[in-house]
Amino acid sequence: MSQLIQYASLRPTPWKNGGGSTTEMLVSPAGAGFDNFDWRISLATISESGPFSVFAGIDRTLALVDGDGVLLDFGDERFVLSPSEPVIEFEGEAAVHATVAGGVTTDFNVMTRRGACRHRLELQVVRGSQPLKRRAATTLLFLADGEGLTLSSECERIAMVRYDLLVLEDGQEWTMDAAQATVFVVDIINL
Repeated sequence: MSQLIQYASLRPTPWKNGGGSTTEMLVSPAGAGFDNFDWRISLATISESGPFSVFAGIDRTLALVDGDGVLLDFGDERFVLSPSEPVIEFEGEAAVHATVAGGVTTDFNVMTRRGACRHRLELQVVRGSQPLKRRAATTLLFLADGEGLTLSSECERIAMVRYDLLVLEDGQEWTMDAAQATVFVVDIINL
């Protein structure tokens, strides 16, 4: 089974602190809130410096999609999420302060609840045709950059545009095809 979530059909929710907005793309189980989701996929726009929300018991991966980046201060450690280092993993209970220096950033966010599941995010650049390597029963494909991407199996052909998310929950083999595209492949592993 596959499910295409078109970014154009989603609406952002402004943050309470006014420093950005989040567009929830998918949550499992469906309809779950912040306290009871197993996993959650979203796209966040950070426009002002400020603290991240705390999510106890959650593992997070943040990947830069657009913008110059953001400085993430963990107290005793700092990390610059940038085009040269676009992905960071961290625990949701960490106190994180974001400093925006070069303008607005857009970030892809994966969160999984410890004890229920875990995730793995891999950045891939697609040029031409190549197989999609899956490592779990549930695989998510996010088109981070590029004019478009086509996925094909024996039964389906799906066209994606930038910021679309595709959910794959079957054993079919898929092929990705694009002139050039940057994709995030997220495998969700149930425990």
